[in-house]
Amino acid sequence: MAAADELLTSSAIRTPGVRIVKDGTVLPESGYVRPATLAGRSLTGLVNPKRALELFDDGATIVFQGLHRYWPPLTRLIADLELALGHPCQANAYLTPPSGQGFAVHADSHDVFVFQTHGHKVWELHGSTAQPAPEPEQVTLEPGLVLYLPTGTRHAARAEGSISLHVTIGVNQVTWAGVLRRAIEPLLADLPDTHLPAGHLDDPGLLRDGLAERLTALADRVRGLDPDDLVRAEQQRFLTNRPSRLAGSLLDRAGTVDDHTPLRRRGICRPLPPEGDRLRVLLGDRHLDVPAWLAPAFDRIAASTTLTPADLTEE
Repeated sequence: MAAADELLTSSAIRTPGVRIVKDGTVLPESGYVRPATLAGRSLTGLVNPKRALELFDDGATIVFQGLHRYWPPLTRLIADLELALGHPCQANAYLTPPSGQGFAVHADSHDVFVFQTHGHKVWELHGSTAQPAPEPEQVTLEPGLVLYLPTGTRHAARAEGSISLHVTIGVNQVTWAGVLRRAIEPLLADLPDTHLPAGHLDDPGLLRDGLAERLTALADRVRGLDPDDLVRAEQQRFLTNRPSRLAGSLLDRAGTVDDHTPLRRRGICRPLPPEGDRLRVLLGDRHLDVPAWLAPAFDRIAASTTLTPADLTEE
């Protein structure tokens, strides 16, 4: 609650970092933002905490969106969770007044973990979009409990007799279909994009023969794909597109480093198998291409959370 209070009242938070919902309706931003200027320029979307709290007192839920982008504890949690799962994740928080309900029954297109941090909230579970339950099941969450909602679970939630605050962790799944799509799309792009033969409506054989030829060519190319190459591409795609983890970088610039300075690995370090005399190292938000003889040093960095430069010298 102290963190939610700080964000709402003392951080100059802006939309879309906050949205406000009441009885299933997302309220217009114009009802809770205020104009401001910074260095003579308009500052848009600045949340008016007084107005937001008035709406909260009137039964509205305040949603803190994308907390993993600006609240350090959740930034760290999401970064670690993404590495453990191999799927992109996100975090929102929902501050609901006593007896309030933000959203009507709905389903999310991703897996969700819910953890209660203050108060109690009653969740109605209505089965999945594919198999609705004849009667909803009720689960009451209190601080310390976590609820898992698989993709497509229909649900709604209402606070009990006190203010409720809960955090949702959304897991945006990387799917087999997505991996295959990324593998096959370049093959399709290489096929000649010529037009269909004239007269194919009257002579379907013209279309059938052309399709058979192209499907055979595409199937041959798909069979030629190397799964190891695709795995490497997926690793690189995921581990070079995560948010940067730069906490402490400014402080680093204020100090000096010698052979015995204790260092802490800030984020991801994932060396790929060397290719010839080169080594590619995935760092989360980018990659490094370095000489392959540096592989033992990067392996040591990847296996350690703290070390000194002297630890990386060859024995």
